[in-house]
Amino acid sequence: MNTTTPAQDAPTDADLEQEGDIAADFIEGLLDIADIEGDLTLDVRQGRAYVSVESDDDSLRVLSHPDTVQALQELTRLAVQSETGAFSRLILDVGGSRDERRRQLEKLVDAALVKLEEGATQASLPPMSSYERKLVHDVAADRGLVSESYGEGADRHTVVRRG
Repeated sequence: MNTTTPAQDAPTDADLEQEGDIAADFIEGLLDIADIEGDLTLDVRQGRAYVSVESDDDSLRVLSHPDTVQALQELTRLAVQSETGAFSRLILDVGGSRDERRRQLEKLVDAALVKLEEGATQASLPPMSSYERKLVHDVAADRGLVSESYGEGADRHTVVRRG
């Protein structure tokens, strides 16, 4: 059982694989209840368990909205935490929603870049999850920008500026 806390060592790949298995079982149960077909893929990347749900048809469309995926991810994290007793940083992707959200975040950073090119000293982005802020930091760095997160809780947001 994974009993890692933030103050201890990071979870091992075996811990993360266990998280993925628990999460997959939970998601499969939800899909069965909703009578939705989906194929699950488990992966371990960058110290996180990733669970992807894909389908050959349009059945996942109802679940792939970013807010819905975020809610499902939080429920799945709670299910994993209940089983393991440890905090989970699991990432859930439904029907390519993460790729779509990354494209949206890239557009936000590009819009911020335009503001900077027009003379602004910095540009604030709207509040978002820690995972989304991490993606913004990566995109900003790719575009030669510096980014920092500010605020607390639901108001935590990213500010970008020139390097």
